[in-house]
Amino acid sequence: MLDAKLKVDVEKDIRAVVAEILETEPDQIGTDAKFVKDLGMDSMMALELLASIEKKYRIVIPEEALPKFTDLRVTVNIVEGILKKK
Repeated sequence: MLDAKLKVDVEKDIRAVVAEILETEPDQIGTDAKFVKDLGMDSMMALELLASIEKKYRIVIPEEALPKFTDLRVTVNIVEGILKKK
């Protein structure tokens, strides 16, 4: 089980990456805001997000998980799941 501090850090880190890619402030990224529909992320930005997450955490995100990266909450949960197995 990931401890609470790591959980907060993963969310904070991913929120910061999303904000950087979208060129906005981290506090503008709602936990349940849909990356494409609500925030205007396009496919190139989504690939940049995934590459940034993989690099930061030194993980490989399985290809079948890619379509599930729809909002911050789901993204954090998937990344935490991968980190638990690491």
